[in-house]
Amino acid sequence: MAKILFVMTGVDYWTLADGTRHPTGYWAEEFAAPYEAFIAAGHEIVVATPGGVIPAVDRGSLVAEVNGGAEGADKVAEILAGAKELNAPVKLEEVDLADFDAVYYPGGHGPMEDLAVDADSGKLLTAALASGKPLGVVCHAPAALLATADAQGKSPFAGYRLTGFSNAEETQAGLADKAEWLLQDRLVALGVDYREGEPWAPHVEVDRNLYTGQNPASSAPLAAELLKAL
Repeated sequence: MAKILFVMTGVDYWTLADGTRHPTGYWAEEFAAPYEAFIAAGHEIVVATPGGVIPAVDRGSLVAEVNGGAEGADKVAEILAGAKELNAPVKLEEVDLADFDAVYYPGGHGPMEDLAVDADSGKLLTAALASGKPLGVVCHAPAALLATADAQGKSPFAGYRLTGFSNAEETQAGLADKAEWLLQDRLVALGVDYREGEPWAPHVEVDRNLYTGQNPASSAPLAAELLKAL
């Protein structure tokens, strides 16, 4: 049995370019699909957030339209309701990577707000990459990689092949022209080898011990790849 750390956003909003707050949090499917897969395989999960706050789900990620219908939405809601780990997060700043066999970051717009500038998360990501332990990051969660850059803007993730929520998807979601910055642009500027798949289709990239998924539909395939490495 492996012990897997889920690092999650601690906010329920994303500040837009005009200063208004867009309601968000973590994206339900990106927690639920990997959680279900890892638990079914007998692994243990620990949730960590900045300050140890209970993570907030993006209410928009619970509706039938983004879960393949009412049945899918009910299943996701059931998984979240049964995931006791969500209600007992540890403090991200107190996490010891040595206690875990793998690290996984679910997305949602929340990480764009807090994890993108969280030094503790940046240190954890840097250590996880260097450790060789499986590191999974999906959708908007690669925003957390921005916190790994040093004073000169250099990141240990530079040169790694990875993916994340694309400009095309943000545009189709109706938020690109409202955002202060776009994830794809910032990842490219960080020096990573960004790979873009078709909007909304599953797309996973694996480069050494780094496992990334482009969008919500990529979370289950990403979990499957991580399970192979455990």
